[in-house]
Parts: sequence; C-alpha cells; structure tokens
Amino acid sequence: MHVDNPAFWRAGAISTVIVMSVVLIMLTIDTLAVISPGGTHVPPYAVINQHIDYRFDAKRGSDVPVITGSEPFFGKAWEQAGAEALIDKGKLVIQSRACMGCHTFFGNGAYYAPDLTKAWLDPAWETWQAITGKATREEAMAAFLMDPEMYRTWTRTMPNLGLTEQEAMATVAYLKWMAAVDTNGFPPNFGRMQTKQ
Repeated sequence: MHVDNPAFWRAGAISTVIVMSVVLIMLTIDTLAVISPGGTHVPPYAVINQHIDYRFDAKRGSDVPVITGSEPFFGKAWEQAGAEALIDKGKLVIQSRACMGCHTFFGNGAYYAPDLTKAWLDPAWETWQAITGKATREEAMAAFLMDPEMYRTWTRTMPNLGLTEQEAMATVAYLKWMAAVDTNGFPPNFGRMQTKQ
C-alpha cells in the first residue's frame, strides 16, 4: 500500500506546499489591489484636496467615506507627489512620537485616548475652530497638535509633543487621508453615538 511509502507523503507535502503557495500569491495580489493607495478601499494621497464626509450605506450595511468636491488643504491644491510626501512625513511624526501608546489607528494601539481612524470627521473640530480662532478644520487641528496643553480636552490632557508647524500640518494630512479610507464601517456607529442625558 502507498501510505506506508515515505515518498508518497513527501510528494503529498510538496504538492500541498506548491498549491497553497499559489493560493497565497493570488490572495496577496488581490489584497494589494484593495489596500494600496489608489485601490478600491484606499484613496490616492491627493484626496486631501477634497471634501471628505462619512455616511451610512444601507446597501452595504455600514458607514462609508463620501469624497466630493474640491477642498484645498491648508489653502493649497497638492499634487499627488507632494501629498504623498506630506502624508509620509505625518506617518513618521505619528511613529516617532509613539502616538499609538495612547491612541488607536484602524483599531490598533492603545485605548487611553480616542481612536483616530476618523478623527478628521469629528464634528467637534467645528467647535475647536472657534476655540483656536482658526478659519479651517486643518488649521484648528494643527493648532491643537502644536499646543495641546493650551487646548485641553475632557479630563485628560494630551502631552505637548513639541511638534513644529510643518510636523503638525503633516500629521493632519495623514489624519485627513486616513478618514477617506474605506474601513468597512470601522469604527462602528461613528458619528451616530448618542450621549446620555
């Protein structure tokens, strides 16, 4: 019988590895088309030049980003390469300041401070525009990031991370781009959470 022959098992193991490797390669190619900037779920970096909103899609049963008309970022229309460089810098700022030690991004990180996946879309920034005296959401966010102790929130104070204006601007660019990513409804119920009265 063949099952007693080690060559039978070796051939079975080799063929299984080959088949599963092909499947893994196919899944990787399919996934990259979805998660790469410019893919079906991740917008190109130049999306920071557009208005981003978030609405419930009854067909999908989850919230999805809605990207519409022109909305220059810090009063400037960014080319794709410039937007990519700015967002890359923002990501480096977030990594170098260990923001995930307190915050979460796409559900990863700590839960001491708010999840920042859709921070750009938080309606509270309209209030912060008045508090900071800034004309736009991005300017209010940058002002807050440069001096969070001056603009305290809730009962916890974000530490002053010593961000320069350029670093704060880059961080806000990353947050705006991240808000445009289709996260299949994560975080759930964002924008519809009810407060207790």
